[in-house]
Amino acid sequence: MLHYRTYEISPTTPWVTFIHGAGGSSSVWYKQIREFRKQHNVLLIDLRGHGQSAGGMWKKGDTFMDISKEVIEVLDEVGIKDTHVIGMSLGTIVAQTMADNFPERVNSLILGGAIIRFDIRTKLLLLGGRVVKRFVPYMLLYKLFAYIIMPRKQHEESRMAFVNEAKKVYQKEFIKWFSLTKLINPYLTRLQASTTAIPTLFLMGEEDYLFIPPIEEVVRKNKGFEFVKIEKSGHVCNIDQPEMFNKLAIDYIAKIEQRKAAIQLG
Repeated sequence: MLHYRTYEISPTTPWVTFIHGAGGSSSVWYKQIREFRKQHNVLLIDLRGHGQSAGGMWKKGDTFMDISKEVIEVLDEVGIKDTHVIGMSLGTIVAQTMADNFPERVNSLILGGAIIRFDIRTKLLLLGGRVVKRFVPYMLLYKLFAYIIMPRKQHEESRMAFVNEAKKVYQKEFIKWFSLTKLINPYLTRLQASTTAIPTLFLMGEEDYLFIPPIEEVVRKNKGFEFVKIEKSGHVCNIDQPEMFNKLAIDYIAKIEQRKAAIQLG
């Protein structure tokens, strides 16, 4: 089972589950834990091969569905019936996959630095990475990607946080995660069509130039999705601007909880 940590206030308090991106770990949420645990039960998970979760869990043909099932196993272990899910970067794909396949377990999605489609620049970057991934040390590749995605001086803290966490991931694990990006565009297109019933908030740094345009297009087509750009922030907006990220996410969860309560009262 995946490694996890919990901070529980009471059985009736809403749960919030945090899912990090590839190369990170649950420690990347260090600027969220204190604020969220004041009003929420918190579940922090290390995805396979990251943080304190075991590596070598991959089987031939594993997909984001298999990864999302591992998160559901943790929810079952802890006894969490349903939860709000906050994902970051590639973790947003795991979160969306959970919402698609286990909608009764997901109260809302808050997707930071969300990945919902790769544009031509990103596809070329990933294609180059796939060509050399078995020959180039993965940390060199990861650092290059980190600088391309988070190039500015004000992104330095978030960039270094992910690079430092990525050092703990073995090359074979990195290659397996990297391989999941091969068929991601058609998969994500289907996800966006199937998760419209789940309340969804996209939180994007205004300087997240690779991933904002697809979000803007999807939000125009799906009026139920909400989208906020966070100023002076890049891809990892929960680290670049934690106070704004926390406020927006907590306010959104409160709104969804109020809506749930109103429906229950009928």
